Amino acid sequence: MKLLKRIALVLLLVIAVIIAALTFAWQPEPFAEGSVSAQRLQAGPLKVASYNLVLEDKSRAAAAYNDYSGSASRQLKSTIWHPASRAEGPYPLLVYSHGFSSTRDEGAYLAKHMASLGYVVLAMDYPLTNVRAPGGPFARDVVNQPADISFAIDHVLALSASQGEALEGMVDESRIGAFGLSLGGMTTELLSFHPEMRDSRIGAALSIAGPTFLFTSAFFAHAPELPFLMLAGDIDALVPYAANAAPVPDKMPGAELVTLAGGSHTGFSGPAVMMRWMDNPDALGCYLVAKRITQAMESPWYDLLGGEQEGIDDTQDSQLCAMDPLPVAMNVKRQNMITQVVVAAFFQREFSLSADERQAADRYLREELEKELAEVRYETSEP
Repeated sequence: MKLLKRIALVLLLVIAVIIAALTFAWQPEPFAEGSVSAQRLQAGPLKVASYNLVLEDKSRAAAAYNDYSGSASRQLKSTIWHPASRAEGPYPLLVYSHGFSSTRDEGAYLAKHMASLGYVVLAMDYPLTNVRAPGGPFARDVVNQPADISFAIDHVLALSASQGEALEGMVDESRIGAFGLSLGGMTTELLSFHPEMRDSRIGAALSIAGPTFLFTSAFFAHAPELPFLMLAGDIDALVPYAANAAPVPDKMPGAELVTLAGGSHTGFSGPAVMMRWMDNPDALGCYLVAKRITQAMESPWYDLLGGEQEGIDDTQDSQLCAMDPLPVAMNVKRQNMITQVVVAAFFQREFSLSADERQAADRYLREELEKELAEVRYETSEP
């Protein structure tokens, strides 16, 4: 009995050491004290509340694939983060989309921050691309995810218009934005620009390392005035920078590109901060994606997006995880920090009701960001 107690004590000590190491070790360089970036990294003035809900779109089915027999409806497990008080509202609505084989928790750090600044943020687990999808994550179902967002927007607006609901009177339907990571970035792009999938209520879109290699200039021309920013790392192993992020300003006049030197793909995810001890978290990201991509996913599906008329070039290759060897990446926590201030500044510039705040956010993105953070580069093209 004493031996078992000693073993248990040793295990507890080991766990405590691991937790302490993950909490206090491998900390990133902080933003300079007194800098605009340091100020923007702080939580906003509003207390944040959140709750979970399940949305069900009974008008659309979830397809059968692998050993999953399908479903007559699409179940959308969701979380809504919002200011605890409606006194400062109504607030803009943002919808976050997670990446392949992930969950809505991936972007929780961004959702909480935006809610503290006066935004209602919804994120859902997409039924067939999340990590717990019944037949395994199924990449091609991305073509159905823009409609999931449109359905969710309808539902949130209905909640805001209903007496007694937690969101009563909280959402400004004239200020709606979308953002997402990886396959969620692609979902955001389809929702914003695809001629058949786009939702005209989207007033600003931000893609974090989202694939664009399939999209031509004609794709983005379907919504040429829409504010669009691509945030990406230049050593991304899963969605290679040169084929996806770098061409964005040339493909869409007026589009913005924020590049993180040494930024990985996995490093944009909130839970990835636990991997900041790794030289490059994309090593694990590539392993997991390769493990979870089935033959059904690898079979051609790009034609489901359309063709030349829609701005789709399905002859291109994803170059997924072709980078070898992987270079050393920036600290994941610092990558999260930069992501947080970029996302907030972009949506504040587009949706703030204060002209001064809009101007300050624009100045930060265009001028102060890369002056204060050496690993950041901002560029845009003439509209």
